[in-house]
Amino acid sequence: MTQPVAASAPRLPLPEFIALMAMLFATIAFSIDAMLPALPEIAAELSPDAPNKAQLILTSFVLGMGIGTFITGPLSDSFGRRRMILAGSALYCVGAAIAWAAPTLEGVLIGRLVQGLGAAGPRIVAVAMVRDLYAGRQMARIMSFAMMIFTLVPAVAPLIGTWIIALGGWRGIFPAFILFSALSVLWLVIRQPETLPPAARSPLRAAPLIAAAREVMGHRVVQVSIAMQAMLFAALFGTLSQIQFLFDQTFGHGDTFPYWFAGIALASGSASLMNAQLVMRLGMRRMVRVALLAQVVVSGGVAAVTLGGLLPGAAGFPLFLLWVCGVFFMTGFTLGNINAIAMEPLGRVAGMAASLISALATVAGVALAVPLGLAFDGTIGPLALGVAALAGLAVLFQTALPPQER
Repeated sequence: MTQPVAASAPRLPLPEFIALMAMLFATIAFSIDAMLPALPEIAAELSPDAPNKAQLILTSFVLGMGIGTFITGPLSDSFGRRRMILAGSALYCVGAAIAWAAPTLEGVLIGRLVQGLGAAGPRIVAVAMVRDLYAGRQMARIMSFAMMIFTLVPAVAPLIGTWIIALGGWRGIFPAFILFSALSVLWLVIRQPETLPPAARSPLRAAPLIAAAREVMGHRVVQVSIAMQAMLFAALFGTLSQIQFLFDQTFGHGDTFPYWFAGIALASGSASLMNAQLVMRLGMRRMVRVALLAQVVVSGGVAAVTLGGLLPGAAGFPLFLLWVCGVFFMTGFTLGNINAIAMEPLGRVAGMAASLISALATVAGVALAVPLGLAFDGTIGPLALGVAALAGLAVLFQTALPPQER
């Protein structure tokens, strides 16, 4: 088994380390999910003639994050993990301020893009910090526990967003982003020592960076992992883009959406706990394969029932709830495991690996998610069909793993 690069680095107690990593990861979830209740108001105020464009508030943030991850990891390999998290958080706060002050939808989108660029710091460098200290199935287990805690943020973020909107309008959400980022960075500065000692850092020169990138992309397992994660990100982002509109316009539950979403997030969050328990015994690859095949069957069935008109209107709401839980449930069994599979042989260049894998998968996922989100026709049919197709492609990609990686 590959050993961690910085096995001698100081370590926090494991529960606190997991909680801190979860909070850094949660910057992404809070930045996306707290905006969901605001989409109708943003659409009415800034794009009344094309309300579907409000979905770009989400995908522009994710696109910025994807672009930012190209550089965040390599820079952290040269300058250390903590510095890059601090720099990324500062940029994130600048983007939130731009979005708060912007008078047009285009200005808000620019601010969200900048926010995403900054959010890449905490999100990607946190993965590298985990890899600095842990490897293999232990890393997958820690990531699962972190993701389990992380699910609490999506559970409450829409409700928090609703409260903020009630008090200060949708623009009030952006100062809340700044406060959340400040608290997580303060925790990091006070408690978490640097995990990449100077002796283990790579020089910031073109030749070493190119060599590290070639080393990362030369692994077939990395190539397959990127393709698989792109399919899953597209399914996840496409679902998030439509979910508020589905609750509101399709099923008439817009007023209670934050509470439904909290229940969905908590129920699906149990997948990460189950994965943490099962992955040590069954292995990462088997967990991923079973989850993907189940999603193909379930989403394909939901698409057939919906497009066939067998459960029209409100009669399809219980099926919709179960299906959405299944989509989020799938991510708990797949994304962390796929990422751990790819990171396993790359401890020496963990920052570059975390950047390239996440950046390429995220940008490709956004590219696929935008048309999927805009395909909303008032039903769950197109979305369910798209998720089934994306999960099926991920299954096919997994068969391309080298025999020892299956």
